[in-house]
Amino acid sequence: MKQIISIVGPTASGKTALSIKLAQALNTEIISADSRQFYKEMKIGTAVPEPDELATVKHYFIQNKSIFDDYNVGDYEQDFLKLSKKLFLTKDTLILVGGSGLYIDAACKGLDNLPGRNEQIRQELSHDLKEKGIDSLQKLLQTLDPDYYQKIDIQNPHRLIRAIEILLQSNGKKMADLHQKKAKRNFETIYIGLNSERAILYDRINRRVDSMIAQGLVKEAKKLYPYKEQNALQTVGYRELFQYFDGQYDLDFAISEIKKNTRRFAKRQLTWFRKNKNIKWFDIAYDFEEILKFLELRNEE
Repeated sequence: MKQIISIVGPTASGKTALSIKLAQALNTEIISADSRQFYKEMKIGTAVPEPDELATVKHYFIQNKSIFDDYNVGDYEQDFLKLSKKLFLTKDTLILVGGSGLYIDAACKGLDNLPGRNEQIRQELSHDLKEKGIDSLQKLLQTLDPDYYQKIDIQNPHRLIRAIEILLQSNGKKMADLHQKKAKRNFETIYIGLNSERAILYDRINRRVDSMIAQGLVKEAKKLYPYKEQNALQTVGYRELFQYFDGQYDLDFAISEIKKNTRRFAKRQLTWFRKNKNIKWFDIAYDFEEILKFLELRNEE
């Protein structure tokens, strides 16, 4: 059977480097499942692989969309299935890498049959957002589904509105009930997770943010500031700098907020991935030969 090796884990855990090593070792190609690296205007703040990394191994779904494109996880699922079917004509194994748990699940398991858009609910929630602020939406989601509240980016109004919209149409069901994916796939998925002690991961996150600032993240965000309401830009690293441009923060505080919110994002990523009992976890300071041995043993089963 064809095979997807899905490399998951929190931000700054080294997923990109591992995916490239594995792709080289297995003579295959990489499909991104990072929902923010799709956007060509967001290079520095999403830690897009360096040009030499992209040139080493063929990558797909990196900077292939614009922040102005109407693109969602359902579109991604269809694009992934179409691409993987094509690549499997010549490859037995593909690498899927990213920290966006919902997109990983959409690719490997399929999306749920969730309720569609409800314009009346959306308008009411948008009105509440405008009149009462984002806190009102956060409290409503926490009331409707406390578990899901802990998983998603509660600073992203678009995701809050969509989650509440779904829950209000689901007759009291929680997201965990709705996320019973049963789509059949013509490939097996092997999950490899990267993680470390919290202090080590947080230090890597802090250093990554410092590196992004040095590379020109403030300048990149400034160019995107006129379009800050776009859904793609409701993202850690850009949101805080937009608040700096608005005069709410000074730059040093904005940078400290990026670090804090990135750490919180990493915790939410781990909460999502830890529910998948099929993930084989390795420390960030892994022995690559150990990972290859694990894959070899899996294929012998």
